[in-house]
Amino acid sequence: MKQSLEQQRSIVVRRLRPEDLERVVRIDAKILGRERAQYFQSVLERNLRDTGVQVSLAAEQDGAFVGYLLARAWYGEFGIVEPYAVLEAIGVHPDFQRCGVGAALLEQLVLNLNALGLRRVRTEVEWRDRELMNFFHRAGFAPASRLCLDLAWPAHDPRTSLVER
Repeated sequence: MKQSLEQQRSIVVRRLRPEDLERVVRIDAKILGRERAQYFQSVLERNLRDTGVQVSLAAEQDGAFVGYLLARAWYGEFGIVEPYAVLEAIGVHPDFQRCGVGAALLEQLVLNLNALGLRRVRTEVEWRDRELMNFFHRAGFAPASRLCLDLAWPAHDPRTSLVER
């Protein structure tokens, strides 16, 4: 569904509120095909409790909840003091994707972060999620200079020699 400029202007971006939780979970389940209510409940509660300035957002069009963005301010990790924002989740109802909702959410996030003096947003994307990677690429995101690493070990014996693998 391609929208006109007038329709794109009708997207209202506002602060995400606790009562939005069910709508966030419904949109996420529609996108992923599974529900993550506990995840969103804990992230939303933490974001609303811990962040003095709201950087988690909701998008509405004609009064309908059509998207969300959960983010938080971060001031460093791994011994590096560097203020930035972490974009934890973004979702747009499938009927409203490719209509400017995600872009409107990101634009408002950048305005809010700019007011906080933050100049960088970081997020993670599943390697195989080409659609989301393309969205972030079009928005100006690029691979970070730091590489995220994972370590997994057998559940039965975490003392297995990791170096000799």
